[in-house]
Order: sequence, then C-alpha cells, then structure tokens
Amino acid sequence: MTQSNSAADSGTGARGLWSSRLAFILAATGSAVGLGNVWKFPYVTGENGGGAFVLVYLLCIFIIGIPIMMAEVFIGRNGRHNPITSFRLVAERNLASPGWRISAIIGMFAAFIILSFYSVIGGWAASYIGHAAMGDFTGGTADSVGALFGDLLSNPGLLLFWHTVFMALVILVVARGLKGGLERAATILMPALLVLLLVVVGYATTTGHFGEAVSFLFTPDFSALTIDGVLVALGHAFFTLSLGMAIMMAYGSYLGNDVKIGRTAVSVAILDTVVALLAGLAIFPVVFANGLEAGAGPGLIFQTLPLAFGNMPMGSLFGALFFILLLFAAWTSGISLLEPVVEWVEEKTSLGRTGSAIVAGGACWALGIASILSLNVWSGVTPLGMFAAFEGKTIFDLLDYFTANIMLPLSGMLTAVFVGWFVAKESLKSDLAMDGGAFALWHNLLRYVTPVAVAIVFVYNLIG
Repeated sequence: MTQSNSAADSGTGARGLWSSRLAFILAATGSAVGLGNVWKFPYVTGENGGGAFVLVYLLCIFIIGIPIMMAEVFIGRNGRHNPITSFRLVAERNLASPGWRISAIIGMFAAFIILSFYSVIGGWAASYIGHAAMGDFTGGTADSVGALFGDLLSNPGLLLFWHTVFMALVILVVARGLKGGLERAATILMPALLVLLLVVVGYATTTGHFGEAVSFLFTPDFSALTIDGVLVALGHAFFTLSLGMAIMMAYGSYLGNDVKIGRTAVSVAILDTVVALLAGLAIFPVVFANGLEAGAGPGLIFQTLPLAFGNMPMGSLFGALFFILLLFAAWTSGISLLEPVVEWVEEKTSLGRTGSAIVAGGACWALGIASILSLNVWSGVTPLGMFAAFEGKTIFDLLDYFTANIMLPLSGMLTAVFVGWFVAKESLKSDLAMDGGAFALWHNLLRYVTPVAVAIVFVYNLIG
C-alpha cells in the first residue's frame, strides 16, 4: 500500500526521529529493562526451578514478545502520531474499523495507571540508596532489615517525598522531548545501568557461590518446572518487553523508515534477556552466600538482599551501587510509561511538550497518592472486598491486578489480531522489509500462536 508508506513519510519532518537505530534500541531496551528484570525475573526463576524456567521463558519471548513488539512498532511508525491516532490511521488505511484503536486506548490508560504505583516502588529504590550508603544494613538481622522496610511503608509522608522525587525525575526527562530527553536519557542511563550491573556481577564472583548461581540459572531441571511455572514464563515474557502499554507505538512513531523493525525488535529482546540473566548472576551468589532462599518472592530485593549486603565485606558500597542500578532501571521504564500519555496530550492540546509532561505527570503523581495511602492509612480499605476474588485487595493491589491481568493482555491480544488479520500483507511486507521465510514465520506466529498464548495468560491470571 503506497498510501500507507507515503502517509508515514509525510509526518517525519515535524515529529523528529531517533538519531540512529542504536538510539531506538537503547530507549526501547530501557523501557523493557525495569523492576521486572532486576526484581521479578530473579525471584520467579528461583521459584520455578532455575534453568528449565529460563529456557521456557526464552521460547515464550520468541512466540509472544518479538511478534507483538514488531506489530506495535509497525503501528507507531506507520501512523507517526500518538498511539491512539496512529492505530486509527492504520485501521482506516487498511479499510478496517477505527474502533480497533481501543487497543491503544487500553494500553495508554494502563501505562498511566502503572506509572502511578510504579513511581511509588521507584521511590523505595531511591530511598534505599541512602540506607545502603550510610551503613544502615551493616550487621543487620532479618528483624532489623524487615523493620526498616516496614517503617518506610508505614510513613505516608516519607513515601510521598520519594514518590515525588521519582516522578519529578521522569517528568524532567520527558519534558525535554525526543532528542534532549528520551534519547539523551537512554544513551546515558542504559550504558550506566549495564556498567553498574557488570560491577555488581563482578562483586558476586567474590562470594564463593558464583558457580552455584550459574548452575542454578543455566542447568535445566525440568522436574522442578510445573504447568504453573510455564504459564508464569509465558506471562513474564509478555510483560517484560513493555508490551500492551502503547509504549512501543509511541517510540515507533519516531523511528526512521530505513530501520528494519524485525532485526531491531530481536536486538531489544536479546538485550532485555541479557540484563535479566545478569541480574540473576548479580543476586543469586549473594543470596546463596548468606544461606537465603532463592525463591523469596518480591521481598527478595527490599528485605533479603539488604540483609545479605549488610553482612558482607564492602556491603555498603555494593549495596548502594545495586540500588542505584535499581533506580536507573525504574527510571528508564518510568520515562517510557509517561511518553505515550504526554504524546497524546501534546497532540490534542496547545500545552506544548513541557506543559503536557507536567500535566500528565502531575495527574499520575496524584493517582499515586492513593497507592501510598493504601500501604498505611488506608491499608484496611478494600474497595472490591465484597467480591471473593478481590477480598483483602487494597487500592495498590487492585491497580496492579487490573493492569497486569486484564488491560495489558487485552491490549496485546487485540494488537496481534488486528495486525495479523486486518492489515494488508503487502503493507506489512513493504514496511517491515523482511524476506519471505522470516515474514511468513512472523505473520503466522502473530495470527495463530501469539493471540492464543496471550489468551492463555489472560485466562490463567483471571482464575489463578
């Protein structure tokens, strides 16, 4: 469809483009690399038997992650507008209903909600840098470290302060636009994150348990892998690449037509997976050296690891470096979560880039206050507690549940179905510039395999 390509071309001049393919890869990887890699991936790997889980996860990245990422970037680049408008334009050019843009609406709304509580958790990471550097973990016990975390959660004023700091960092970058904000942050923070991660991995090699961690991560033990573990791998492969949040549509709208989407998506997926595995190599030696539990759950980062750092040589230094790393990972993801919303506000109002970032970020910050209060003052408030499935779930829990279990899978599944079944093959082939075999593989995955896999995740999360 020449109309599709020419329409895309016409918007490039005013919007600006990433300066290079590498800039886009760093920004997209920065979006994908977040708390999910440094926090969630190590502990779900620990809970599900190590190497076998990693293999299944990599397969799931191939059948879910890469196909949907390519579809989202295609929509963004083809539309050259905010995610909602881009989706509508691509639908209209392919004689499909503009109602398909509901996928982008759901995704963008999900990104806004996620950032509201993600910022609160990012604030935890920021606050822990000081605790580690000041030696507050040194010689600590499980009770003392647990009390430190408990004191943080019970103090709404302190949580609000760190939530504000984190959101201000995000707004500061997004307000500066593509070249001065998103691209500069990606080209500084991502290399810095990788260097910090390698330094912490280097430290982990001195614990005497590095070989044990390598064996744990890379030796498959299929007897330890359950059906639930496979479904967790399926779900994590979807969530780790920032899919279903309209982020890749927003980032794709700045991507030049000379960049091959397929190769770029594979590069992002590889880098994201490498960071997740490096995080495991950084964390597990420390965990094993202190006789701690590998499958410790979400508390691994904010309770188990501080205990370990507090009882190891140079623990204050490397603990501080680790939480700086965690902050950088959260920051790059936070930037990407705000971008689709700011892009939409900027195009639909006369506020300009800075004003749009302040308004969108400020609204997100305000919603985050509900999550803060649900950790303490409103801890007994369970808005949907009358339903058995939501009994005991606070506002924080509900925001997490509805975005992760309903909105993101739904958005990703709709995108896969739309691009796989309603966008003309000729348009896709022309835009993606893939050879026949690779294109056929991707297109068939997107049509027949990816939607089913995401649907399985969707149903499993709802009934799990």
